[in-house]
Amino acid sequence: MTDDITPTRTALVTGASAGIGASFARHLAAEGFGLLLVARRAERLTALADELGQAHGVPVHVYAADLSDPAAPADVMAFAETHDLTIDVLINNAGMAASTSFSDATWPALAGELQLMVIAVTELTHRVIPGMKARRWGRIVNLSSLAAFSPPGSGLLYTGIKSYVLNMSQALDMELKPDGIHVTALCPGFTHSEFHDAMGTRDAADRLPSILWQQPDAVVREGWAAVNKGKPICVPGRVNKILSNAFRPVPYGAQYVLGRTFNPFA
Repeated sequence: MTDDITPTRTALVTGASAGIGASFARHLAAEGFGLLLVARRAERLTALADELGQAHGVPVHVYAADLSDPAAPADVMAFAETHDLTIDVLINNAGMAASTSFSDATWPALAGELQLMVIAVTELTHRVIPGMKARRWGRIVNLSSLAAFSPPGSGLLYTGIKSYVLNMSQALDMELKPDGIHVTALCPGFTHSEFHDAMGTRDAADRLPSILWQQPDAVVREGWAAVNKGKPICVPGRVNKILSNAFRPVPYGAQYVLGRTFNPFA
């Protein structure tokens, strides 16, 4: 792990220890970005930081944090400030999917789910924007999901949470594009990672047809290309694009245009 030279641009990646987050870290390091990697598992982050620093010669910082803790987003940004890191790219990737129905779950579990995937995503975004605006350049990728386009699942908050991330990202992209900041909601479908193992849904996931699955690297390539092109929504993979449009009567591209043009609160 290196930390003696700060490059022109630094990317903050949450949930960076595995899956899509680790793939984003590798992709951005290969493009020359310095990194601030955040996840709960410090040993995983350190190993990834050593790998990327040696492979690409970029500075990589790690900060072990549980973003379901309300204090964590501020602590992450305080760490960045202490180490003179200016966050030019934010990848809000950390997430989970509860398998317990709403009425059977404890409130602390539900609150942690909301804190991780709603509050922390929103707070980190809010905290990095002033610096991006000052530098007139920024890229923000918020991990939504194909589930944001689908009917809600009985007793689960996941589709509602991911719908929030989808809509919030579009609203911010409308606001911030004039400042050189692009915001994209990345909406993958089923992706090969440790996510299903951690959530206890591996058996059910393995029964799904292979055509529905993507590799994390493919998701990252499409998502990173989309945010650089200024696309507010990215649904990676041909099958996922078909499904997302089938779920909604009004195409998501048209929804974005309508939302930007006919804002009753403007």
